[in-house]
Amino acid sequence: MSARPEPPVPTVWLVGAGPGDPELLTLKAVRAIRAATVLLVDDLVGDAVLRYARRSARIVHVGKRGGCRSTPQAFIEQLMLREALAGERVVRLKGGDPFIFGRGGEEAASLRAHGVHVEVVNGITAGLAAATSIGAPLTHRDHAHGVMLVTGHAKDESTTLDWRVLGAAAAQGLTLVIYMGVSQAARLQAGLLEALPAGTPLAIVQHASTARQRSALTTLGGLLDTLAREGLGSPAVLIVGDVLRGLAQLSPPVATQAA
Repeated sequence: MSARPEPPVPTVWLVGAGPGDPELLTLKAVRAIRAATVLLVDDLVGDAVLRYARRSARIVHVGKRGGCRSTPQAFIEQLMLREALAGERVVRLKGGDPFIFGRGGEEAASLRAHGVHVEVVNGITAGLAAATSIGAPLTHRDHAHGVMLVTGHAKDESTTLDWRVLGAAAAQGLTLVIYMGVSQAARLQAGLLEALPAGTPLAIVQHASTARQRSALTTLGGLLDTLAREGLGSPAVLIVGDVLRGLAQLSPPVATQAA
């Protein structure tokens, strides 16, 4: 008498959809999306990415965007758990990378605590795509020895970043990449100016890698004026550092539109 096969282990795939351009998806991400029977999709994942989903797949939009009304995280985790335990092939589809400001760590821990296996598929994060889209590296032998990825959208007021300290680190030769920082622009500018010159190059890139991309090159001192004048807002990435030198004249700022 042959042994009964073991039942499949409930699994959830945390998949990075990248910054928006579907051509930046990894092959592994495309395979996971095509195989999914249930997809839980974040706000910033474009329709072009969802074209890879099978027609029979159930697509559930669970909006998550900094500074906006969002689906409660606990609800998303419960939904993933329920569908996985019901035998569905669940993909949690996130903009950028699941483990870079995507709350993937929280979701993975919650699922594993309930006996669900987690597979993580990395995606190109918005900070990298934003820099590349304007022709800037994040590191450069002559200008930056490293890069810091930080978020301007803290969990609560008690976890607000000390921008002066981050500015001091950037002054040592690190590129500063700030996600979800537009709403905190005044605060972060004031803190960074305590450690960095007002003329430090700064780029603002909105909707990086998509047809709606707009960007402006300015300086740390000109950040607020540039945001107001160019009408730039979320979702946007701010890049601060000398890797931006030489891209364009920094005064006045230059707005660009993606092709």
